[in-house]
Amino acid sequence: MERILIADDHPMVRGALASAMEAAFGRVQIHESATFDELMAQLDRFREADLALLDLLIPGVSGFSGLLKLRTKFPETPVVIISALEEKHLIEEAIGLGAVGFIPKSTPRHEIVAALHNVAAGKIYRPPDPRGDAAGADDADREIAQKLATLTAQQVRVLELLGTGKLNKEIAYELDIAETTVKVHVSAILQKLNVYSRTQAVVVAGRLLSNRALATPKRDGATP
Repeated sequence: MERILIADDHPMVRGALASAMEAAFGRVQIHESATFDELMAQLDRFREADLALLDLLIPGVSGFSGLLKLRTKFPETPVVIISALEEKHLIEEAIGLGAVGFIPKSTPRHEIVAALHNVAAGKIYRPPDPRGDAAGADDADREIAQKLATLTAQQVRVLELLGTGKLNKEIAYELDIAETTVKVHVSAILQKLNVYSRTQAVVVAGRLLSNRALATPKRDGATP
């Protein structure tokens, strides 16, 4: 490990994670960001990193859209989700969307170090005792996550704009592409998500790409 990115809006959390990184890998280049846009700017500059730690609720994205954008635009950069949430279905959705690990913020420091060693060895890390969910939720959400993971970066952006109610010509203007290209992207999205209308696509994706899918009483700013 040489370059590691830590994206979390809590400075104390970033500091704790940086300390765990140094304990796991020794002296490494650690770059911190407080928003998703800052993280993307760093990756645009570096092109890739050895590892990115991403807060699931970081400002600038909704739900799993940040993870999906990272995996589609920078597929060579492994991503580990860091979250105050630790429900089993969220963990499985994150893994289904391409994360190489999911570390709850409640995880003790020595366990974080062990998790990072596992990830560095090419393994997928899941917390040992995740919170349970309603029966059937895991399989359904995992299937959606797998479908969303097949979208390209541009298709993800088109899908997000569809969710805001924009028309094809408005999407074309915002993305600076031809309207015919938007139509091609929409057709591909419908096919990959196995739905038959724009509305269905937005509803399906909304389960994973909206804050409603990550509903929680109050965000916990506790450090690892």
